[in-house]
Amino acid sequence: MTSFRKTALVGGILYLLTFIGSIGAAFLVAPALADPAYVLGAGADQQVGLGAVFELVNVFGCVGCGIAFFSVIRREHEGLAIGYFGTRLFEAVIITVGVLSLLSILTLRQQVAAGADGQTLVPVAAGFAAVRDWAMAIGANMAPFNALMLGTALYRARLVPRAIPALGLVGAPILIAFVIGMILGVAHPGTPFHAVAVMPFFIWELALGLWLTFKGFNENSPIGLAERARRLQAETPGPVGAALEAPAGAA
Repeated sequence: MTSFRKTALVGGILYLLTFIGSIGAAFLVAPALADPAYVLGAGADQQVGLGAVFELVNVFGCVGCGIAFFSVIRREHEGLAIGYFGTRLFEAVIITVGVLSLLSILTLRQQVAAGADGQTLVPVAAGFAAVRDWAMAIGANMAPFNALMLGTALYRARLVPRAIPALGLVGAPILIAFVIGMILGVAHPGTPFHAVAVMPFFIWELALGLWLTFKGFNENSPIGLAERARRLQAETPGPVGAALEAPAGAA
């Protein structure tokens, strides 16, 4: 397996890990977010803690994707590579803030169990829950900015079938509009607008992760041909290897 194929495989697996982490976390952390008086009850701390672990899997997957694809995207456009890594890193940091808020809720519930005044801590826990909700709304919904960077590079370089990045590029303005609407209070989760905004990105990221995992980058793309020529040059010493450098530069 060449390094070019390994990069696609690692990137694809990391994209799928972000799905596993985010979807798993959404179900596991629900008790701490749905019940305003969670800190007063018996709680489900182990379940919510496991959800926080799943969320950290999502965080590491986000950072890993930025690192894995940087070297490939840079061959198409260095600005897009830096932009993609930057938006991925921003996404990971904001989601981590949400994880810290979840863990803080668990700490408050444990303090109540140890004898602290629960009624005074309920509003504090509600504040942490609100921080977590906004962290997911802003952090996780960096998807359109990721798509604008990565999708543009993949589309231009023909590294994957163009229909895959095109879906992300078309859906990006819709999801950006939804997130702005949430901030302004005119759009809300669970509405038809939310479904229309999220669905293209769910399909684009899932399709990209599966394609890269099982198919990899297009070896006949300009970048793929340049990579193949580079490998041949490295494997062929002398004047013949040097002559192979020209097709790589032309690609």
